[in-house]
Amino acid sequence: MTVVLEDAAWDGNTIPDGQQCAEYGGNGSTPLMTVQGIPEGANVILVEFNDESYEPLSTDGGHGIVGFDIVVGKGSATLLSVPGDTTTLPNGVWIEEENRDDIGVVGYLPPCSGGEGNLYSAKVFAVDYDSEGYKVMAETYLQLGRY
Repeated sequence: MTVVLEDAAWDGNTIPDGQQCAEYGGNGSTPLMTVQGIPEGANVILVEFNDESYEPLSTDGGHGIVGFDIVVGKGSATLLSVPGDTTTLPNGVWIEEENRDDIGVVGYLPPCSGGEGNLYSAKVFAVDYDSEGYKVMAETYLQLGRY
């Protein structure tokens, strides 16, 4: 499974200007992404957002986990850009887990290190999701950049 960042401003090296949290003057959203090579039977993509440089938020979706419904059997999906600090999201998109920071932001927390060079990343999971939980069918890592 592979993931492509669809906005050229997201180059995997530097978080684009304005995509940081509101605390540092931004209005950040998740990047628009395309996932390819999704296994047959997967019905959801889960994306964990992490700050690898800040231990409390470095794993397991420290900046939040966003869920996306996908078409079963299609093999690819475009994941919409999701705004930070809100739970009002498009149909088929939800916050699977809130971010774990303590600054009062709900949902996805955009990069919020104050420009200290922290490394932000995403783990992308194709899952078979039902009312009892989910089974991971494939996963991949994506470096988002430094802020």
